Amino acid sequence: MHLDPIFIIASALAIAVLLASAATHKVRAPARFARQLADYQLLPDVAVRPVARVIPVVELAIAFALLVPVSRAWAALGAASLIALYAAAIGINLWRGRRDIDCGCAGPDQAQPLRPVLLLRNSALVALALLASVSPVVRDLGFFDGFVTVAASAVALLIYAAADGLLANSPLLLKLIGR
Repeated sequence: MHLDPIFIIASALAIAVLLASAATHKVRAPARFARQLADYQLLPDVAVRPVARVIPVVELAIAFALLVPVSRAWAALGAASLIALYAAAIGINLWRGRRDIDCGCAGPDQAQPLRPVLLLRNSALVALALLASVSPVVRDLGFFDGFVTVAASAVALLIYAAADGLLANSPLLLKLIGR
């Protein structure tokens, strides 16, 4: 299957920005991220801190590799795998009945409890990452193509940010309206 390069580049750019942003949140507050990782109770205590140091490096490496056409397909598969791994961690803890822990999705400034809708969100992100792994149709890209690509990535990121903000604040909004 071959798609227009605008779709592939826009999805790769959106996932790269998302992963780079996630990595910077983890680097800005490493102790908080280590606590969030430990709260999932999926790793032995001795492995939490080293894994907490490696994850942002992996996210940044994948983000940069998504921007390079030669490595984009493999990086996109890596991004899809990483996001699916995050979804699995969320799913395991939901299955355990542990909804009260912070998913670590909203960065260091805002806590977001685990909920099934996060699995849907991560599924959409996996699909977007997999889209970036598809071989594009070979054609010359002009200035307007570049503009459309950046605009499409920006729109995807704005939609993600709006949805993520609603997800993070929905418990508070439900409290406000008495539900």
